[in-house]
Amino acid sequence: MAHVRVHDDEIELDSPTLIEGLPGVGLVGKIAADHLVDALDMTHYASCHCDGLPEVVVFNEGDQSYQSPVRIYADETRDLLVLQSDVPVSPNAADDFAACLVAWLGERDATALFVSGLPAEKDDVPALYGVANGDAAALLDEHDIPAPTENGVISGPTGALLYEANRADLDALGLVVESNKNFPDPEAARVVLLDGVGPIAGVEVETEHLVEQAEEISKARENLAKRMEEAQEESSKAQPIGMYQ
Repeated sequence: MAHVRVHDDEIELDSPTLIEGLPGVGLVGKIAADHLVDALDMTHYASCHCDGLPEVVVFNEGDQSYQSPVRIYADETRDLLVLQSDVPVSPNAADDFAACLVAWLGERDATALFVSGLPAEKDDVPALYGVANGDAAALLDEHDIPAPTENGVISGPTGALLYEANRADLDALGLVVESNKNFPDPEAARVVLLDGVGPIAGVEVETEHLVEQAEEISKARENLAKRMEEAQEESSKAQPIGMYQ
């Protein structure tokens, strides 16, 4: 039976805020969620056994135990929940997963904060936009998070979660941030944490590590592009040169 299994009943939460970290464009949500769990030393609070999730387990280096791939971590003092996922959720099964998770959040009077990357060519700091339903819309105005500057759609599992939250009258926000569509984007995750999650959830977390990651990934991208260019110059190929050239 589809359900979310709570492991630590001693943790007490009062209308918590959940930050979603499913893999998506730029891995923005996952990077932000993983960083929160580590930086705040959050407690493994629950595991998701919802329809639509792959029936696999994950393990960590130096640890003989294994665990579910989609987990919820908690910080009791901050009334904070973070959904951490080590696997993608199939879009074909996203509606079942969304119904399972949103129902569980509704029982706890939670406010859900879902994260989505917007593929974009960035010249400066990635832009962050917000959408919301119900009473959650006031949070965007309160923290000066602007509305999108063009029409769009949030698809995949995150879109299914926002859709189900609206159907179930669960207060929910969607943070949409410009991000790289081909590579992990810690810079975009940092913007989400500093300008979105931090103000809305009342959480302060250092992000210098994400800055370092962004610089490393940028250098790796440049090196890869250079190697690809060199490989194209050196590889054998056939091409037209013109009859009289």
